[in-house]
Amino acid sequence: MLVVAIGSIPLIMTLGNSMLIPILPKMETELNISAFQASLTITVFSVAAAIFIPIFGYLSDRLTRKKIIIPALTLYGVGGLLAGAAAAWFASPFIWIMAGRVLQGIGAAGTTPIAMALTGDLFKGGQQSKVLGLVEASNGFGKVLSPIVGSLLALLAWYGPFWGFPVFVLISLLLTTFFIKEKKKKKEPMPFGTYVKGLFSVFKHEGRWLFTAYLAGATCLLTLFGILFYLSDVLETTYNIDGVLKGCILAIPLLFMMTTSLITGSKIGKRLQRMKTSIMIGFLLMTISFSALVFFHKLVPFIAILVISSVGTGLVLPCLNSLITGSVGQEMRGFVTSLYGSVRFLGVAAGPPLFEVLMNWSRTGMFLLTAGLTLLLGIFCLLFIHVKKTKPTESDDSAQTLFKKFQLTTE
Repeated sequence: MLVVAIGSIPLIMTLGNSMLIPILPKMETELNISAFQASLTITVFSVAAAIFIPIFGYLSDRLTRKKIIIPALTLYGVGGLLAGAAAAWFASPFIWIMAGRVLQGIGAAGTTPIAMALTGDLFKGGQQSKVLGLVEASNGFGKVLSPIVGSLLALLAWYGPFWGFPVFVLISLLLTTFFIKEKKKKKEPMPFGTYVKGLFSVFKHEGRWLFTAYLAGATCLLTLFGILFYLSDVLETTYNIDGVLKGCILAIPLLFMMTTSLITGSKIGKRLQRMKTSIMIGFLLMTISFSALVFFHKLVPFIAILVISSVGTGLVLPCLNSLITGSVGQEMRGFVTSLYGSVRFLGVAAGPPLFEVLMNWSRTGMFLLTAGLTLLLGIFCLLFIHVKKTKPTESDDSAQTLFKKFQLTTE
């Protein structure tokens, strides 16, 4: 149940955006807003999360992970209630929906990145990679489930997904409260000045590959949510597909991503060369898929080619999670993983509005630029993530990092 409880936390965060994607066109009609304004409900959530994630990461290093996760989940649920109430009863609901989404974004800041740090605290070695793979798979499962659930709730009312958030949050809160038991801190938190110096040291020695990994994660999420936004629009405007069927179609590429993430996490262990190879193959598949989509307009072949990019994303993300979580010891893990979460959220935030602009500009240009971006990130990973094996050493849990057994160099 411990793994289930940890897995429920990123699932909740994922629902925050993916569950709304099927209702964005309906929201435009009901609120008489533009597609760009509707996409901002995704953007403000993600920007708020990106801003607060490093703050919560620092606090989780000073306090405990649970003391951040539980209030964050609660705030997430309250934001959903506000957005749902505004949509149902307020005369001018859009601004209040946006306010609710900001609250949800702040709450989401204390979910997945802190869950990753918690996993790093509780599990070591190959087991850590396996659980991190499960965390990413849970993230993917949320993406698979949420368009379908969002479409089902929208059958009750277009704003039904907002009311669904508190229900799912309650389940995760109960699991987190009763099944996650953290180890007591062995020593007092280091002074703030020492903490900052330690972070500077980490980024000085490992910064080039860390920032490359951060950018790679953001790119995966930007392209994922951008393409989903495009696909949601095409399904409704071109094929007149709405409701649950639309949610099921949106879930297809996400299902492939989730399955690949689960398999990848179970296979990579702490083998850094295998991680790098998986990342390179993943970005290659994404580049091939996005380039080929230029030539496919009919729905079935389009989806078939799109799932290739989803497999690529599923290869990349668990490896990045494991690399970044293992880059530092427990004392600073919360901040480092949270910064990664911030950058990922910025990718999510940029995806829908960016693809809205690109859709209006050129379909061909949109896919070719996306392919160029994934190719560029693949090259960055090839150049800046170098694996150098060193003799295994033993260390205590609090100081153990991935780089006690393997060293990543940037030379």
